Amino acid sequence: MKNFRQSLFAGILIGLGACGYLALGGIPGAVIFAFGLIGVVLSGVPLYTGRAGVMPLRQTPGLAAIWLFNVLGCVLLGLLVLSLGGEPVVRAQTAVAGRLAQGPWRSFLRAVGCGLIIDIAVWLYRTTRNVLPVLFGVPLFIVCGFYHSIADVVYLIAAGSWSADILWYYPVIVLGNWAGCNVRRLVLGPEKSN
Repeated sequence: MKNFRQSLFAGILIGLGACGYLALGGIPGAVIFAFGLIGVVLSGVPLYTGRAGVMPLRQTPGLAAIWLFNVLGCVLLGLLVLSLGGEPVVRAQTAVAGRLAQGPWRSFLRAVGCGLIIDIAVWLYRTTRNVLPVLFGVPLFIVCGFYHSIADVVYLIAAGSWSADILWYYPVIVLGNWAGCNVRRLVLGPEKSN
């Protein structure tokens, strides 16, 4: 139960970062977004994109539980943004429309890029205990136009409109993030410990 609560809190932290991005937009919003991932690494709570590249495949059910509770945390923040309305909702609608227009293959590739950056940023933090890779990694994936499967839940909910395209979009970016998170493990080999 403790792991579920921590996973929920990780989703809330990422959701807060996404809210900051929706409130400010642009580079300032991308920098503010880093608050979420910095909070995750400093508190040690489990985030899907922070764990996908280090958890053994036999622990896939545990990773799925982390993902689910991360998503629930972001649903709460997405509902908050939607209920407050204003410019953040407009930004969310623009972001969602742009994502869906990319189609499955480009969305997958954009999610791979995000997973790669987040995995490397978290790995560098764990290795050095320095938050600078996280502080720069988050704005990097945003300015590159890459997609984060947990943060995107905030955008999808805050946009307040649903289409059938979400049924292909969301699974594609979850898998793309997983693939990107595993590039480092594929290239460098598995870690000796998690």
